[in-house]
Amino acid sequence: MRFIRLIFVAALALVLVAVALANRDMVTLSAFPANFGQYLGGTWSLTVPLFLVIFVAFTLGMLAGLVWEWLREAHFRREARQRNAEVVRLESEVGHLRDRHAAPRDEVLAILDEPAPAKGAALPAVR
Repeated sequence: MRFIRLIFVAALALVLVAVALANRDMVTLSAFPANFGQYLGGTWSLTVPLFLVIFVAFTLGMLAGLVWEWLREAHFRREARQRNAEVVRLESEVGHLRDRHAAPRDEVLAILDEPAPAKGAALPAVR
């Protein structure tokens, strides 16, 4: 499994390097359309290599998907916590009930569980 993971990471690195080398041209990213930024004061644009734009967009998309799924599955995690707490409570209750309502030992089993008398010792009297 470790070898397969290493091959996957190496292939992914090669693909990322190839994309970066193929997209080295500089692009200008603007926060607002058609000189609208000048009304807000300053230049709201940034000049970066295209591969950086691609990688940052991919990373932000992955993070947005991760947060979306985490929020979507919150009710599953909450229900699992509640059920786990209920299981722990019921197991504790069953343990207390076993201790509290344990049936008295059978007399025959109690006799069998007694240690054997030592050699030469007198046997107990039978009633």
